[in-house]
Amino acid sequence: MILAFCIILTAIAIIGLSSARQSKSNEKDYYLASQSLSPWLAGLSAMATNNSGYMFIGLIGFTYSVGLSSIWLMVGWILGDFIVSKFIHKKINQQSQGVKVTTFAAMLGHWSGLGQSLIRFVALLSFIFLLIYASAQLVSGGKTLAVIFDWQLWSGIILGATIVILYTIVGGIRASIWTDAVQGIIMVFAMLILVVAALVSIGGINSAIEKWGLIDGYLNVYPESVSNHNVLKILYPMSWLAAGMFVIGQPHIMVRFMAIKSEKLIDQARYHYYFWYVCFYSLAFLIGMLSRIYIDQKSTFDVELALPFMAVDLLPPFAVGVIIAGIFAATMSTADSLIINCSGNITQDLFGKKRFNSRQIKIITLCIALIVLLISLLNNASVFSIVVFAWTLLGISFTPILILLSTGFRVRFNIFLAGISLAIGGYMVCEFFELNQTLYSGFLPFLLNLAFLFFAREKQNKSLN
Repeated sequence: MILAFCIILTAIAIIGLSSARQSKSNEKDYYLASQSLSPWLAGLSAMATNNSGYMFIGLIGFTYSVGLSSIWLMVGWILGDFIVSKFIHKKINQQSQGVKVTTFAAMLGHWSGLGQSLIRFVALLSFIFLLIYASAQLVSGGKTLAVIFDWQLWSGIILGATIVILYTIVGGIRASIWTDAVQGIIMVFAMLILVVAALVSIGGINSAIEKWGLIDGYLNVYPESVSNHNVLKILYPMSWLAAGMFVIGQPHIMVRFMAIKSEKLIDQARYHYYFWYVCFYSLAFLIGMLSRIYIDQKSTFDVELALPFMAVDLLPPFAVGVIIAGIFAATMSTADSLIINCSGNITQDLFGKKRFNSRQIKIITLCIALIVLLISLLNNASVFSIVVFAWTLLGISFTPILILLSTGFRVRFNIFLAGISLAIGGYMVCEFFELNQTLYSGFLPFLLNLAFLFFAREKQNKSLN
């Protein structure tokens, strides 16, 4: 078990470190891989970065708990992502080509025409939320190793952080993308092994359906809080559709599409992205459902550890090592991207025209990684809740303005700030009244921000003309 785990992690580290051979000592290469990505590499990397430890740990635990109704997360998240990508990805690539932008914040500032004021604000907001996001990735890896190898939680967190630090400092975003490609394949392969083993062990899908049917409410299409309200039956899926649209507000994912050689290759990258995305999410959903058969809900355990528990129960030690390496790879594939994005926020966005040399950039990246490590050690709460929190705040903040910009309109900076304030305030109200028991809590704040910008854009455009 430990042998397979070590072999895979060593291979990932070597691949990340080897990326330094193609690295150049400039900001555009460190943060955007000199915009030289092939479409298959960008698509696979975006999938691996998107489907992080949240999927292995958080989503599987959530599916274990609620059952079939969690399928709305999968359908909404993928479909919303797909819809918004049809008119955003190419434009994001266009805005980053031919101009000196190396970060998501700089791209948004350039596209909106609001310049440095917006860049600094977006960078600061991204920096705060992505630090929290990154810490959840290290926690998910640490939780897994704690169960399988009986390690202390902190030791797994430190191991993941150490590997990420080694190759991100050396190779920047290129190291992250190269390792993402390998990690993505390992992730899907590991999930497939476990699904096949589980179905063979239980006697096939018909036997699984029969056992799920014995669990009260487990095969209900909607959560209990939604099932008796016809309006909520419509709004609930729509709310997760909005969650999928929030992908364009995630800097660490969008930078992959910024780094593609040409906008003409975006469609190819999307094909690779969605093929692997659908495969991975479907396998994660199945594992969440199947784990409920193998692990009694009455037993005392952290539901976010359903996957490793089931792997130990079903697989030989070497295969368990592959599964654990897959989980750990997933956490690193997102943590490295988040850390590099935060580094870019500091060195490229927040200090205006001040330039940092290659050595200073790497030192700042190291400091950010250490801050993420510290947060991870101090806060090891639910991975699902942490990731959804960070994803939601980024989504309700940046997705509405990107949609508006893609339609050819702009808003002034004060309008942009007011929209974000309304969205975050609305999110806090939704959380306070626990509306997340019936709808995804980012849905209404997103609509509020989008509607505000939509109506404000006419007044702003009239005054600009």
